[in-house]
Amino acid sequence: MVAIFLLTTLFAFLLSGFPIGISTGIATALSMIIFTPDIPLQLIAQKAITALESFPLLAIPFFMFAGNLMGSGGISRRLVDLADSLVGTIAGGLALITTLASAFFAAISGSAPATVSAIGSIMIPEMKKRGYKSSFSTAVAACSGTIGVLIPPSIPFVVYSVVARTSIGDMFIAGIIPGLLFTAAIMITGYIISKKRGYVGKEETIAFPKALKESSWALMVPILILGGIYTGIFTPTEAAVAAIFYCIVIGKFIYKELTYRDIFECAKSAATLNGITMYGMGFAMAFGVFLALEMIPQLLLAQVMYATTNKIIILLILNVFFLCLGCFMDNIAATIILTPILLPLVTSIGMSPIQFGILLTVNLAVGFVTPPVGCNLNVASAISKEPIHVIAKEAMPFMLAMIFCLMLVTFVPEVSLALIGIFR
Repeated sequence: MVAIFLLTTLFAFLLSGFPIGISTGIATALSMIIFTPDIPLQLIAQKAITALESFPLLAIPFFMFAGNLMGSGGISRRLVDLADSLVGTIAGGLALITTLASAFFAAISGSAPATVSAIGSIMIPEMKKRGYKSSFSTAVAACSGTIGVLIPPSIPFVVYSVVARTSIGDMFIAGIIPGLLFTAAIMITGYIISKKRGYVGKEETIAFPKALKESSWALMVPILILGGIYTGIFTPTEAAVAAIFYCIVIGKFIYKELTYRDIFECAKSAATLNGITMYGMGFAMAFGVFLALEMIPQLLLAQVMYATTNKIIILLILNVFFLCLGCFMDNIAATIILTPILLPLVTSIGMSPIQFGILLTVNLAVGFVTPPVGCNLNVASAISKEPIHVIAKEAMPFMLAMIFCLMLVTFVPEVSLALIGIFR
C-alpha cells in the first residue's frame, strides 16, 4: 500500500508538470505523514543535504562548464571539419559528418542536448543548403546527439554511479562500446537513407592532415580526461576541472574565439543547470532512503519473482518500461528515481550494476528523440524550425537502429563489460 501511494503520488505530480525535486520531496513527505508518522520529517531535509556532500558529484557542474566552453571556443567547428575530411565524400556525407562529429564532441561534453546544439547548429543549415530534406537533417542531428550520454565522459553515468554507489571510472569504460555501436548504427542508417534519396557526398573536402592539425588541440581533451582517469592521475572530478582550464587556454589563447564574456556566460549556464540537477538529486536521495526504510525494492522483487523468474522476460519488460518512461521523463530524473528501486531486482537475476547502468542509460537515451518530451527533438527543432512530430517521424529508422543496439546491450553482457577487465 505504501509503495502504491508513494509511486502514484510521485507520477501524479510529475505528470502535472511539477519539477522532479518538488515531486519527489512532496511524495516522500506525504507518504511519511500518512504511513510512518513516528519518523520525523526532518529526515527528508537531512538526507537531501547530506546526499549532496559528495566529491564525485562535483564532476557534474564541471563537465557542464567544460562542455559549454567547447561549444563557445571553436572546438565543435574543428571537430566537424575533421569528420568532414574523413567521410565527407561518401554518399550522404553531411549526415555521416554530423554523426561522427557528434561522437567526437560526445567524448568531450557528456551531454546529449549540448551535442545537438553544438553540432546541429553547424550541420543542419549546411545539410539544408546542400539539398537534404530539412526534417531528415534535423532528425540526424537529434539522433546523433544521443551519443553524448553514452561515450564517456557522460553526465548520466556520473549520476547513476553516485546513486548506485558504483565506480564512475568503470561506467565510463563500459560506455565506450555501446557509444561506438550507436555511432555505427546511426551512420549506417543515415548512409542507407541518403543513398536511397540520392544525397551525394561533397566533391571536395578539407584535407585530412590539415583538419587533423587544426583539431589536434580539441582532440586532446578526451585524451586528457579519460587518460587521466584511467591512469590514476585524476579522479573524474579532477579531470573535469583540468578540462575546464585546458578548454579556456585553447579557446582563448590558441583558437582565439573565446572571450571573457563567453566564459562568464558558460559558467552561468552550467551553474543554473547544475542547480536544477542537484535540487532534484537531493530530494531523490531522501526518496531512496524512504524506499529502503519501507523495504519497497524487496517487495517489488518478490512480486516480480512471483510472476516470473525468466531473466529474458524480466529484461524485456524492463526495456519496454524504460522506453515508455523515456517518452515522458528526463534521463537524469529517471535515473535518480529508478536506480534505488530496480537495482536490487536486476542484481538478483545476475546482472552487473555496471551493465544495468548502461542498459538504463541506453534506454533513456532513446527517449531523447521520442515525443512528447524528447529533449533532443526540442533543441533540434529550435535550430531548424521543423515541427517536433515531423522530426520524430523522420527519426523512426534511426530509433529502430538504436533499439537493435539496445538489445545487444541487454542480452550480451560483454558489450558493456568486456573493456573493464582490460583497463583495470
